[in-house]
Amino acid sequence: MSNKTSLVCQRQLLQYLADGSFYSGQWLAEQLGISRTAVANYLNELKQHGLEIFSVKGRGYKLANPIQLLDANKIKKLQAADCAQILVQHITDSTNSQLLNKLQTGQPLEQGSVIIAEAQSAGRGRRGRTWYSPFGANLYFSCFWRLEQGVTAAMGLSLAIGLAVCRLLQHQYQLDARVKWPNDIYVNDRKIAGILVELSGQVAAACDVVIGIGLNIGMPEQSRQHIDQPYTDLRTESQQRVDRNRLVVALQHQVVSVLREFSRAGFASFVTEFNQHDLYANRKVLLMAKMPITGICRGVDKQGGIIIETGQSTDVYYGGELSLRAGG
Repeated sequence: MSNKTSLVCQRQLLQYLADGSFYSGQWLAEQLGISRTAVANYLNELKQHGLEIFSVKGRGYKLANPIQLLDANKIKKLQAADCAQILVQHITDSTNSQLLNKLQTGQPLEQGSVIIAEAQSAGRGRRGRTWYSPFGANLYFSCFWRLEQGVTAAMGLSLAIGLAVCRLLQHQYQLDARVKWPNDIYVNDRKIAGILVELSGQVAAACDVVIGIGLNIGMPEQSRQHIDQPYTDLRTESQQRVDRNRLVVALQHQVVSVLREFSRAGFASFVTEFNQHDLYANRKVLLMAKMPITGICRGVDKQGGIIIETGQSTDVYYGGELSLRAGG
């Protein structure tokens, strides 16, 4: 059976199971016009993508938690008339990779176009790390933008996008979110989101930018086996039911708003706001570089470089392969 048929059947099964109730394998098979074995196989495929599904003899199948599927039609109705397209994918390798592929193959993209997915089989984080992307649990979001000023104009962009996420979490869920330089978002000292900015273009010419955001919404219990740092999710922190379709529209709005401002003035206009949301403001930090540096974090400069005060000097450091953590 083709991969497309498989995805369609998975989606149809989930439309029944989404409410978190038990459904018998026989009943599901009859609704889809397939065998009970095929039902079991499709649900096993979904388990491979991190979806928690219980199977109880005599009762059938049930999701560990109800889920809300991303719905392209609902999203379009929620968008303002002038918003760029939000393309919804079922399971993809990586939403960033999908957008980059569209650019590489010459497909036209409107400023602010977005791809989202229910799950990623090859989600990517910064510095080549894997981004754990279980099905239907979170938001995997990538947005296209074009910087006419070129690659060098993108300095500090990941921090500005971090502030877009902070604005969203504050406005929609009243959460005090913080940015951990250079690309993570924390709530109550636990990671809730990460950002991956990828550039395609020349130093002196216009530059295509793909901005990936992974936002934890309702992490499944098994996530602890895949993530080696403290994390949290939106459902836990807000104690609210999260409507993912509304959330993606709100996120696109915040990200595009920040990108427009960034295109006009660069990161300089965000420095004050960043320093108000800096996770490590005036705290002792350890900057992991070729030679680790310990000092006090004093915010960022107009290009997004981290300012660290040691006993001997105050210096500025820029992204690349650097990472920051709390000091001893």
